[in-house]
Parts: sequence; C-alpha cells; structure tokens
Amino acid sequence: MKLAQALGIRDKQVVAFVGGGGKTTAMFRLADELVTQGKCVVTTTTTRIFASQIQLAPKHWRLERGDWRLQMQQLRAALHNSRHLLIVGATTEDGKAFGVAPEMIDALVALEDEMDVVLVEADGSRMRPFKAPAEHEPVIPHSTTLLVPVVGIDTVGKTLTDAHVHRAERVAQILNVPLGTILENEHIARVIANVNGGLKNKPASARVVPLINKVENAEQRRAAREIAVELLRNDSIDAVAIGAVKDSALPITALQSRVSAVILAAGGSTRMRGQIKQLLPWGDTTFVGNAVRVAQASQVNEIVVVTGNRAQEVKTAIEQWGEIRVIHNPAWETGRASSVRSGIGALAANSSAAIFINADQPFLSPRVLDAILETFSATRAPIVVPVYEGGTGSPVLFARELFDELNALQGEQGGRDLLERYRAHLARVEIADARAGLDLDTPEEYAAAQRIRGDD
Repeated sequence: MKLAQALGIRDKQVVAFVGGGGKTTAMFRLADELVTQGKCVVTTTTTRIFASQIQLAPKHWRLERGDWRLQMQQLRAALHNSRHLLIVGATTEDGKAFGVAPEMIDALVALEDEMDVVLVEADGSRMRPFKAPAEHEPVIPHSTTLLVPVVGIDTVGKTLTDAHVHRAERVAQILNVPLGTILENEHIARVIANVNGGLKNKPASARVVPLINKVENAEQRRAAREIAVELLRNDSIDAVAIGAVKDSALPITALQSRVSAVILAAGGSTRMRGQIKQLLPWGDTTFVGNAVRVAQASQVNEIVVVTGNRAQEVKTAIEQWGEIRVIHNPAWETGRASSVRSGIGALAANSSAAIFINADQPFLSPRVLDAILETFSATRAPIVVPVYEGGTGSPVLFARELFDELNALQGEQGGRDLLERYRAHLARVEIADARAGLDLDTPEEYAAAQRIRGDD
C-alpha cells in the first residue's frame, strides 16, 4: 500500500518525522504520493538538510531574515506555482541548509487555502538507522497532528555503538543496558515507545504511527512484526507501518494495528438435545476454554467473551485462562446479532478491527487467526474471511468502519449479509487444514470430532 494510506493522511495535517533509517526518503516519498493525489504539499525541516536532499524537491524556498509578513505573502504566490515546495533556512558554506523555527511552521499551517499537508523532518540521525534524541531535540511544531518515529530494520543484530546508532549512550540509558549490547527486536520497540525516545516531545493530541523501514525479506518481516506487536502494547501508538519506502510502487507491505477477538459463547445450542456447546468437554478444558486458549496464543490484542445462556458456568469455565473480559448479553435469546452488538460495545476504542470466533470450532488454531490478521495488515480489506476447501467459513474479521453496519443487524442475522454486500472488497485466506473450519451443532458431530481428535 502507499505510505499516505498507511499513515491515514488527511487534509490540513502536519506530519513530523523523527528517528533514523530513512526519514528524509519517507518524507519525500509521502510528498510525491500526495502531489499525485492533487494535494499541495510543503516539506520542511526544523534541523538541517543536505544539499543533495534539497534537490529531491521540485522547488525550494529559502527563508531570509527580515519581514516575515512580506515573506509569507511571497510564499503564498510560490505555493500557487508549485504543488510541492520545500522550505528551508539559510544555507551554510558546505551546501547544507538550516531548518526553520517551529513557530514559523505553525504559521504556515494557517495558510489553509494555499496548502493541504505540511511534512516536517524534526531531527537528525547522521545517516544511522536508529537513535535516541538529545536534550535539544526533536524540535516538533505544536501544530503537529501525526508523529512518525522511523527506524531501519537493519539495526537488529547490530551492536549498540556509535558506529551503528546515533547517540548510542542515550539509547543505552533508556534500555539500561551496556554499550556493545547486541540490539534485539524488543530493544528497538522499547526505545521507540519511550517518552525519552521515539515519543519525546509528542504533542498531546498527535497520533503516532511508527515506520519500520528497509524491510525487504521474510526474516526482516518477521522481526518487524514482532517489534510492531510490542509497540502496540503502548496505547499512545495507533498503528505500525512496515515496508521499504525506497520502493515507490509498494512502499508499505503491512500496517499493523490493534485487532480484538470476540468469542461468541451465548447461544442456546438447541440442536445439542439438552447440552450446551460452549461447555462441552474438549481435552483438558471446554469448547469455550479452548477458544480462549487459541485466541491467547495468537497475535490479537484483546479478547472479549460474550455470554448468555448459563452465563455464570461459562464464565467459570474460562477463569483458568486469566483475566479475560466477559460481557453478558441479556438479550441472547433474540439471536446472534445481539451478541455481535454486545461484543462490539465492549471493544477498546483504539481497536481497528474485530475477529469473531465461534466457541464451537474446536480445531481452530492460532495459526489460522494469525493468517487472517496478517492478511488484514497487508490489505486493510474491510472484511477478511478464511477459505476451507473452496468455501468461506469462520472466524471472520471486520474492520472498524463496518461496526455500525454490524450493530444494525437483527435477530439471527450474522456477518454473512455483510459478506454478500462487500463481496468485491473481501480478502480471502486459504487455510490448508479444513478441520479448522468445522463447527459442531449436534451430538453426532461432537462424537465424530472427538474421534478425529483421538486420531491425532
């Protein structure tokens, strides 16, 4: 996907890039994408910029000392003649240009009719892929609406020294590790998510979307996903973009965000002839306990269990799996739609999607859930469905933009109606083990499933 899509760029935003590992490339890549969309973009810096980097902009404007109001008038005219204008300060003898004061950037934002987006490089990294900021940095304008901490994945496996890390001593202080430590995924995540690291000087209302850059192979993708999982434990971080911004065609290969699991365990099991499916024994637990265990072993960020019929027994059956949010649906007898609404109502506000898990799929595995999550991260499709031997099944992921439509369902209506409505926008995940899609409705199906499990 494009960088603009991954970062959720809207009009009148101010985006500040900090960190190392490709800030300047990311800023100009985003500018190019926005110009292609017909936007008017200003790029600038509050630090310094090299002469070679200045040449990346089609046109640049140098602020001079003097009458700021006059320069703003001239700047308005310049913006009318260029969709992308780089604004810099005075130039040094070696060709570098100083940055502009953050107050000037705040003033630029007031030129609402002339520009759509302002992009700011807010610190330097001396060409290193990883850093921690000094006392005087980053210099982030108050008007910033999106903060993008950048890191190069090539940092992983390197030693914590000035040869590989800008301000290595500060990184060591944040991590409380000695210089020379081999940098691992969790080290990268901890620095980015630290208020003295990637979140330093973040304006209170700004969104945060870290960019893990230079991700080009399977091993790097695995490392980036692990870093993203750790970063998303911090509520200040909205999502994590993963990719290689030097690739203009596909700069972002995944956007990881928080996804919740909603386990539907409220039904009356009318075809089970007196037994309730969610409480049926399965190995050392029950069907609902197994569903919780599978979700816990996956990469979902939170788990909500919706109860209804024999709610207290269901709640007791999952107590052994730790602190799980359990929501009782008093209207469970009205049908499945009421349980879907109950689940959605209990989700964290920063959850970007929900994957709905039936409690009666005993062969479901964490691998299936993670495959669905990875497909959502790569495609950002509004609905992601698993495919078992050619047919779609459960569990199904729905993006937050469809929650209102899910809430409008009634009775026994389920997500199938939305699957049909959004058929052209579905993302499908082929699942090799068709048993994962089996849901059990009768005592005979339960007995058959036990025999299959015994065969394992």
